[in-house]
Amino acid sequence: MSTFPGSPRLLKGALVGVDPSFPVPTVVLFQYNPHTLTRSVKPRGPQGDGGGVTESQRLSGAPEETIQVEVELDAADGLETGNPVAVTMGLHPQLAALEMLAYPKSLTVLTNTALMAAGVIEVIPPTAPITLFVWGPQRILPVRLAEFTITEEAFDPLLNPIRARAALNLRVLSYNDLALTHPGYPLFLAHQVIKETMAAVSTVQDVAALAGQAIPFL
Repeated sequence: MSTFPGSPRLLKGALVGVDPSFPVPTVVLFQYNPHTLTRSVKPRGPQGDGGGVTESQRLSGAPEETIQVEVELDAADGLETGNPVAVTMGLHPQLAALEMLAYPKSLTVLTNTALMAAGVIEVIPPTAPITLFVWGPQRILPVRLAEFTITEEAFDPLLNPIRARAALNLRVLSYNDLALTHPGYPLFLAHQVIKETMAAVSTVQDVAALAGQAIPFL
């Protein structure tokens, strides 16, 4: 039976890892969109003692934000249709794509090892890929994968995982955390502009609603 033509197209959440030295991005498309998403927002105030009473309300930058989300993975559909990847490896490829967001490229590791063996005094540690959290058109954010927990719940006869959950703890990277030349800098700034626009829309609606209640100071 065909899908109802008027039904909206479901967007999938995703994590996208972009390494400037590697042409192919790492894409972790959420097989099922999580039912909940938990965000923690902590205002970024003055450093130290806050500089006294006059500085207590100052903001030193964008707030520190973390995102917690749990992603479910299931190879049942691929096993049912005989997908060769699902049959031979289960969920290993999807889990590996997620874990690679926390790994430096092996070529970089080998290069640095060779440099150290050659006696190079200072070897710069490899940088993590630029990771983007994609959750609809209103929320595309540069993030750092601070921590994640993978729970493998079922296995095939070859002990390949075929059902798993991944609990992700993401730290949003703002312009306070990134260099001006970093691709994530303008991306976060654009996210803030979108948020300011949506807040203005909400404010106009709420002011109109209060005005209708004859509030004295409006």
